[in-house]
Amino acid sequence: MLVLWLSVAVLLTGCSGLPSLEGRSQTQHLTLEQARDTALGEMLAPYVDAHPGKSGIHTLRNPHDAFAARLLLAEAAERTLDVQYYIWHDDITGSMLYQAMLDAANRGVRVRMLLDDTNTAGLDDKLAALDAHPNIEIRLFNPFVVRSPRFIGYLTDFSRANRRMHNKSLTVDNQATIIGGRNIGDEYFGAGDNVMFADLDVVAVGPVVEQVSEDFDLYWASQSSYPASRVLDSAGRQGLARFEQASAEIVRTPDSLEYRQALDESQFIESIEDGSLELVWANTRMVSDDPAKGLGLAADEDLLTGRIRGLLGPPRDSVHLVSPYFVPVEKGTRMFADLEARGVEVTILTNALEATDVAAVHAGYAKRRRELLEAGVRLFELKRAPDAPGRSESAGPFGSSGASLHAKTFAVDGDRLFVGSFNFDPRSARLNTELGFIIESPELAQEMQRVFNTDVLDNAYEVKLDEDGSMIWLERTPQGVVQYDGEPNVGIFRRAAVTLISVLPVEWML
Repeated sequence: MLVLWLSVAVLLTGCSGLPSLEGRSQTQHLTLEQARDTALGEMLAPYVDAHPGKSGIHTLRNPHDAFAARLLLAEAAERTLDVQYYIWHDDITGSMLYQAMLDAANRGVRVRMLLDDTNTAGLDDKLAALDAHPNIEIRLFNPFVVRSPRFIGYLTDFSRANRRMHNKSLTVDNQATIIGGRNIGDEYFGAGDNVMFADLDVVAVGPVVEQVSEDFDLYWASQSSYPASRVLDSAGRQGLARFEQASAEIVRTPDSLEYRQALDESQFIESIEDGSLELVWANTRMVSDDPAKGLGLAADEDLLTGRIRGLLGPPRDSVHLVSPYFVPVEKGTRMFADLEARGVEVTILTNALEATDVAAVHAGYAKRRRELLEAGVRLFELKRAPDAPGRSESAGPFGSSGASLHAKTFAVDGDRLFVGSFNFDPRSARLNTELGFIIESPELAQEMQRVFNTDVLDNAYEVKLDEDGSMIWLERTPQGVVQYDGEPNVGIFRRAAVTLISVLPVEWML
């Protein structure tokens, strides 16, 4: 019966296909003149004009600060609000941003929401309701024709369904933007008690915002972005009214009110209120993949990886890299080895097996670990915090574990820095679309190096080879250094699974 059902589903999918893109609305970001005429533009103009050609950058390491920044920008929107995300969970923070979008739309702001469709399962009714608002339009990137179960899409159109939009940005009035590693969900913003997540975003003002807005327009108009109204069943005005009522009720629940109180006490809110928010002014360039990558049609020169190399140039002295999913494959391993051979110090932080949520990805890293160490690369693996709670159910099968690294950043030569959504793995390089900033700032790049020399040493294992060539893990504790002769704090079956996966020919998909 199951085989018959699957066969029918495949036939139906093949017959129905994707909807037409003909006649989509055509919208663009505000011009600079229009943007500067907003309240946000008028407030920022003196600061931007005082730093010609440079963008103001403020890093968002604290999860409460990161969400407060998003909420404040959404609440400040006057003309436009553009949001682009890989994951949007139906939880406290997701609901609070839903409400902020509705409030913005109700006061006349044009809201454009572009979501990757692989993680929208269970959200169809809410997305359709939002899309019913006259000032809100939602588009889905590489959508699934069969809404449930989603795996049918992988069976019938694997090449397209396996390519996802991993970009993350929120831009208001073409005057301020937030980009980085965080999706929208409680596990990214310290809401609730079930997760801990180490992540990094930046809020930016100045010329780089225009670059993000232009990039959003490219994705919005791409051949992978489908109006939600052509994929989802219509909710109509009644559905919108029900959603607005339900959303208002959620943000008034005790848990939501408690989280809002925590936001009001965040350092970011305090610095905004007293005018002390510090911005680092630096030459900043946005880098992203051509959205045609979502269909496998982007040229190599239009991929983020090539653009990063072109802007950063070859490292001279040092590379400090943070990637939660680190799969260097043969080419990347050779690149790091060559850098070490030229005298460039390479230091890498990724998740320990005990902290990662995807054992298959760890397997892709583990098979290259010895070769990296033999080349002289320093490897650190973030520990699972001793008081970390259990796995987040809202994160789904590919979401975060209870304590996990999620930031994606690297510093080169102590004077330039990348921050964005790009993981150092084949999926980010060849399959998913990505977005990030290259920031020419010794201040920020050297701050990252200081983090390696302090926080990383205290919260990560250092992986080394002993005198006999055996791999060991060193943990620094108040009582001294503890040595492990195998992956720390994981059982034999998890270790065996990683070993098995490491010999399978799946590295290109990780």
